[in-house]
Amino acid sequence: MADDAVRIDGNTLRLPGGVRVRFMRTLRLPETGTHELPPGLGEFPVRRVEDHADTVPAEWRARGGVMLPVYLREAMWLSFAGSTEPAALQVGVGKVCAVSGRPWSSLLAQDPQNYVVLPRQPWLDGINSGKGTVRQFVAVPLGLGATVEGQVTGEEVWGGLQLQSFRLNDAELAKWRAWERRRSVSTRSVKSVSAFGAAPPAPGAAMAAAPASAARARSAPAMGLGVGGSMRQEVYADERSRGAWAREPAGRVFVHLVTPPEWRRITGEAPPPSPVDRAAYTRAGLPWFEYYDDAAQDVAPTDTLGSLRPVGEWLGDDHEPWQEPAPHQVKQLGDAPGEPVVDGDW
Repeated sequence: MADDAVRIDGNTLRLPGGVRVRFMRTLRLPETGTHELPPGLGEFPVRRVEDHADTVPAEWRARGGVMLPVYLREAMWLSFAGSTEPAALQVGVGKVCAVSGRPWSSLLAQDPQNYVVLPRQPWLDGINSGKGTVRQFVAVPLGLGATVEGQVTGEEVWGGLQLQSFRLNDAELAKWRAWERRRSVSTRSVKSVSAFGAAPPAPGAAMAAAPASAARARSAPAMGLGVGGSMRQEVYADERSRGAWAREPAGRVFVHLVTPPEWRRITGEAPPPSPVDRAAYTRAGLPWFEYYDDAAQDVAPTDTLGSLRPVGEWLGDDHEPWQEPAPHQVKQLGDAPGEPVVDGDW
């Protein structure tokens, strides 16, 4: 029997339908120019909201889901490596679709497309700005108007990230599985794109001495996602028809973003160390990445997402000098279950 619950496996979110999502720390890009893909610098730790019901705000308990710690103006990307079957995954930032710029919906749409197709889409570093580019996910507090949510809707109510997965319908899934069986007979060689793992991981977080239960629940500073620099990355258009997908979502989860001080108060754990300095990273000769797939079609840009202003307009200019990576630093990329995560009202 298929598992229809959302679960955490280590720091990986597992959604029904074989979807795997990891939240990756990375270097924040300059807000001018278009750049290569930044490296992965280790995973964000992920915890269930339900496991800290005594210390999270009441609205978080109502929405359920999971939480992760993020620094002000820290960047992240989403890795979908390990997703096992075709799935349509909706990605919301403050309940604004990161692909189409439209309001969050419980339905799939193809005009404009409001999801990414897994496992064809190996990762997503930011909102779809079209023409082969995305603009980096960057954490900012609610209340400034700097989030994608604030700029698109004029309000900042939700914050965080939202994920919702759809399976293929029964007939299409049976056809895909039959094709996979035939393919596995003809070749046993399977390549996996894992070059992002070449970057050094962030040091693991240590446990704090004080137990989380000693802290009282209160309102936590709310965080959302704004946009940062531009990078070369395509959001692939779906080659299937809308009718190939199930009508109802298989699973969904609300991802709360927590400031490091609140993470320590809520969980009793030390947050990850502050983000790596990108200038020092580049000077050290460590790799940046480029990904190319000439068989895929990019999703067209939307006016809504293409016109978003970067977080630097609210938080000030980037103080770090930008050092362009040398050509040899740009690497070409080729073509046990935990407890269920509780969903809530959002």
